Amino acid sequence: MNKLQYSIIFGEIRPEISERLSLGIIVVDGEKISVRYSSKKLQVLKSLYPEREYKFIGRVIRSLSKQKAIDSESIVNYLSRYSNNLVSISKLQGIDLEATEKSKKWLFDTYVKVS
Repeated sequence: MNKLQYSIIFGEIRPEISERLSLGIIVVDGEKISVRYSSKKLQVLKSLYPEREYKFIGRVIRSLSKQKAIDSESIVNYLSRYSNNLVSISKLQGIDLEATEKSKKWLFDTYVKVS
């Protein structure tokens, strides 16, 4: 039974006070890595950033979610160490859940989805 690992993708709003918005999630299930993001939350950033920065964040998030853009845990670990002032990725966290579509959806709904 494969356990889940996840990493949250954040949009940095005010880094000096650690204010950020969870935009997406990277889920590692032992066999594959998937990336999901919230278009609604990405849209919120449009009112917080100048157009140039907003478009940059959108390109980064969409490129991460493309098939095979992230193909190993080591890339997720590298991205969690690399951070800029607009987008950051948390370290991989393990969770004691079986790797099912239901548990992956629960992770997304818990950490990212807008209610």
